[in-house]
Amino acid sequence: MNLKAAVLIPAAGSSSRFGGKRPKQFVDLDGRAVFIRTIEAFAQRDDVKKIVVAISPDEQEMYEIKWGAKLDFYGVTTVIGGAERWQTVQNLLAAVKGIDLDLIAIHDAARPCISDELITRVFQAAIETGAALPAARLVGTIKKAGPDLNIVQTVDRSELWEAQTPQTFKPEIIFQAYDNLSDQMKNITDDSQLAEAMGVPVKIVESDSTNLKITHGIDMAYASVIIKNMAAAKEQEMKRADKAFNPFAEDHMW
Repeated sequence: MNLKAAVLIPAAGSSSRFGGKRPKQFVDLDGRAVFIRTIEAFAQRDDVKKIVVAISPDEQEMYEIKWGAKLDFYGVTTVIGGAERWQTVQNLLAAVKGIDLDLIAIHDAARPCISDELITRVFQAAIETGAALPAARLVGTIKKAGPDLNIVQTVDRSELWEAQTPQTFKPEIIFQAYDNLSDQMKNITDDSQLAEAMGVPVKIVESDSTNLKITHGIDMAYASVIIKNMAAAKEQEMKRADKAFNPFAEDHMW
């Protein structure tokens, strides 16, 4: 099957928890802006036919001056986001309406460490089930506390997962979810909640903490380490492939 996917990247948030003068998605991470690294993770894939990024109107001039040429190279479409996340996603969806697609994936702009292998597994699960997302098992002890910060309960974590992105859907599911969006659902924190509310089963694809979302300043250091490790692993894989093709590649020539 020649899979056709669109990736929608909301990048219009203000990043209030991150601090600094610039939203986290536009901060430099080892030589490239965070959101550029995120785009590159998908732009290299043959099954990704369309990438759309939503930005704040306040960032538009800087965005076009600094990254316009690179975005044109990757064939990225840009739209203006709304005041709320749900409005931003609606604008992103409008940009791919009418395009022949098998999947629509919605991915955090500030989640640049996504691996190609994880994207493949999520896409495969979404094709099979209609909706899928990566998620990591909770590993710490989870406590529920009251307003006074006194512990109310120690929560059983065995069935708890931390949702990540790309949250991926067959187009008819995500379009219907946003077409039927109620006022009560406009405060959602992720898109799979809308599918759940429609009664659509959403499949978890197991991930881990390396697919982190940059939220606080310290997360930049963690992301840098992960990216360096991913690059080193890829280099080793290429060397192994080259040696398999030419077993004498590293031998000295006499």
